[in-house]
Amino acid sequence: MMNLLTAAAMVAATVTGIHLPAPTGPYPVGSSTVHLVDHSRRDLWVPANPRELMVSLHYPAVPGGQPVPYATAAETKLLLQAQGLPTDAAQDVADARTNSRAQAPLPGRHPLVLLSPGLGAPRYTMTTLAEDLASHGYVVASIDHAYESAGTLFPGNRMLTCIACQATDLRPLTLNRAEDASFVIDQLTARFPGLIDGNRIGMAGHSIGGASALAAMEADPRVKAGVNLDGAFHVDAPTGIGGRPFLMLGTDMHGPGSSDQTWDQVWSELDGWKRWLTVNGSTHLSFTDAPTLLAQIGLPMSGLPADRAIAITRTYVTAFFDQTLECQREPILDGPTPENPEVRFN
Repeated sequence: MMNLLTAAAMVAATVTGIHLPAPTGPYPVGSSTVHLVDHSRRDLWVPANPRELMVSLHYPAVPGGQPVPYATAAETKLLLQAQGLPTDAAQDVADARTNSRAQAPLPGRHPLVLLSPGLGAPRYTMTTLAEDLASHGYVVASIDHAYESAGTLFPGNRMLTCIACQATDLRPLTLNRAEDASFVIDQLTARFPGLIDGNRIGMAGHSIGGASALAAMEADPRVKAGVNLDGAFHVDAPTGIGGRPFLMLGTDMHGPGSSDQTWDQVWSELDGWKRWLTVNGSTHLSFTDAPTLLAQIGLPMSGLPADRAIAITRTYVTAFFDQTLECQREPILDGPTPENPEVRFN
């Protein structure tokens, strides 16, 4: 991830009472954490170890339960350190109030959406989107890919840091995340057959996670729909997704004819339902939790206000999955709307 705060501003800021915006859907949100180990694969970054993943599950839940913390202070401290920032606010960020509760899921079989964060970014940085999707009836699996975040706490008090951040070729990482996605699908559909509908699975990702969503669709036909949130693709133009729908939502940096030509290349090869949307005024981090966290400590990002950044990401990603996985027509995906003047259809 890019820098969250400037060092000088961090010193001056007082971080108290951080909270995430309330979800917009009708259901309470439950959350739990799952540790998965794929003994059939060696880790890409530490081949002596099997591939491990930490997964946060968010889902429509019955009311009640205890609040779920945003992260641990040890994890947020490493995220701030990775940006070269003072770590004074680590505990405050870790204590940010989520809208999730440790509670049982709502009965019924729900569609599954996988979320994959950017390189160096822990899974919790996509919590605002995960909670909102869950409040609309989705089971959401946010994945921490081992050795690909600034710091992720694994069982046994093991803190795995970002070996992958030193990589110069990101294609192997992207393809490996596609394998991670398939493994997560295998595990979750086997463990929760009464909760997850294996015929309605989608994936979204931010930055390199968005490229991984496309790679996962090519590798696994169970992934019926995908979203790239402002990520260069790092994969060849798609040939194996068989007309399945794909949404590209990003900044001007990923607009038509921009310096990142991978979006133009992939767009021309997508042969199914597709949309390419540019959010005027957005930055790379506008599609994560960063805007709302920064705004609440008095350091709003330039350009798009935090409430608009969060609302646009939630609105268009949820509408996309409602249309592709729930078979509900969503007119907001047909073209520009007065309610969202920042969103440009390319």
